[in-house]
Amino acid sequence: MKRKFLFALYQTPRGKLLQTMEAKYLKRCITVSCKQNQLQIGGLDWESEFVDCSLYRNYVILDGKGMGDAHALKVNAKAYSLPIQTESMDLVIIPHMLEFDAQRFRTMREVHRVLKPGGELVILNFNSLSLYVRFQFLWDKKVGESWRAHFMTRSRLSDWLKLLNFEILHTAEFGLDAFTITHGGFSAPIKALFSMAYGLKAVKRQYSLIPLTPATKGKTRLAAANIGLESNLQRTKQ
Repeated sequence: MKRKFLFALYQTPRGKLLQTMEAKYLKRCITVSCKQNQLQIGGLDWESEFVDCSLYRNYVILDGKGMGDAHALKVNAKAYSLPIQTESMDLVIIPHMLEFDAQRFRTMREVHRVLKPGGELVILNFNSLSLYVRFQFLWDKKVGESWRAHFMTRSRLSDWLKLLNFEILHTAEFGLDAFTITHGGFSAPIKALFSMAYGLKAVKRQYSLIPLTPATKGKTRLAAANIGLESNLQRTKQ
């Protein structure tokens, strides 16, 4: 999970603007209380712009290089094999990690495992249709060949979430100078042409199966009543 491209992009003028917009969006998405458990997969070193890790005592950052806010708890592990108890997290944030994760579907399964029923998931991804991101990617790839990115479309990520029983609450499109939020799903595809990245917030749904019990045949009182009525009629005739 090498993210040299991400931090190189944040150093550009538009990248710095993207970082500011993403920080505002993440700050809006974090609505859990300070006593709940939060997990961030991938350190950014600017977490202080959207969360006070000293206030959130159970804020955990998983990063192989130890990046992230100094006040947060650090875990050095693989995202596709989280050393975290099942259904113990209230919120999971994945900021630009799936594009650089060769085991990203296994990572999503692990995220589903550690989230509580009703837990929230926030994802930030680059827009695969953005010409600016594509140009920056090709330029940096000529400079260094040590990493590789896999940009994900909105439809593919949405299908993954449906398979894992996630419901999308709202999405965000990060444009050139502002971002827009759409509730219930992604906006029109035409807006994707003018955005550098997109984000979403989803909730884990857990549906309980109701066991079906076999129907038992009971004795009908109506038949017994008819038999008694016939016997009374025969007595009166006699």
